[in-house]
Amino acid sequence: MGFSDENPLSLPRKVCVILEAAGISRQTMGEEWKMSVAEITETRQYLTFKLGNEVFATDVAKVREVLDLTNITEIPRTPDFMSGVINLRGSVVPVVDLRLCFEMTKTEKTRNTCIVVVEVILENEVTVIGALADSVEEVIDLEPEQIQPAPRIGTQIRTDFIKGMGKREAQFIMILDIDRVFSSDQLTAVRVPEPSRQLAEMAA
Repeated sequence: MGFSDENPLSLPRKVCVILEAAGISRQTMGEEWKMSVAEITETRQYLTFKLGNEVFATDVAKVREVLDLTNITEIPRTPDFMSGVINLRGSVVPVVDLRLCFEMTKTEKTRNTCIVVVEVILENEVTVIGALADSVEEVIDLEPEQIQPAPRIGTQIRTDFIKGMGKREAQFIMILDIDRVFSSDQLTAVRVPEPSRQLAEMAA
């Protein structure tokens, strides 16, 4: 299956038209897709991971480390997608369930479940956040010509979260714009600006 200008990708999933989810016009959204892909002008490395049967990727420059699933301390009165916090060498790091962020079912913890610790920009500051993934696959290289604009239909994920669609052999990979994922109005609640001693002790 190849890409086309009208529909870069057709996936065998429930078709969800969500162009207006972020209050952005179709024309503007289309321009942003092209700009995101246009920014990729050199070979980059991406960490790939799975949520359900879907393969996602994020720029390795955004990844601090990958952790085996550890004890996550729940925090009262937080959104459903907020799994809790962990103690990462004395620092409190919020952990979110990416599956719930993307309107999937809640992550079922298995021996392959892991926490991808990423650095994102929130309000012009670097913030460390952990993201639950069903499994981490590998680090891959993608050339600019292997990346195409995100599809306008055919994915349940908000299209403004997708930087582009990578094609590697017969596999399609959704490349996330991780800063946008965590800077959305809904997800800014995960920020822990000043980790307190009490939280650190709870997450220990």
